Amino acid sequence: MDQPHAAWQRICALDDILPDTGVCALLGGRQIAVFRLTDDRLFALDNHDPKSGANVLSRGIVGDLGGEPVVASPVYKQHYALRSGACLEDAGTTLQTFEVQARDGAVWLLA
Repeated sequence: MDQPHAAWQRICALDDILPDTGVCALLGGRQIAVFRLTDDRLFALDNHDPKSGANVLSRGIVGDLGGEPVVASPVYKQHYALRSGACLEDAGTTLQTFEVQARDGAVWLLA
């Protein structure tokens, strides 16, 4: 993803995110859901659920559908692919994703 004025920002300690859960980061007034999987892979996407209009995806249920890591919205249960942001139930809906990484025990987000 090409973000011309993006910079790496520290979000939290890696241990602050329990495996298979998410947290919400507020960067520049934008809510971003950051997820940590059991194997410590990290993913980040918009926290805004376009189906319900609520900022709730960081509270969703993390899982796997056919080998694809996903988060299920806690409101209407649509599944969003953590890699691409695509809604598995509605091909026309895709959330923005963000680069995220663990460095020196901390979670860093490019936003």
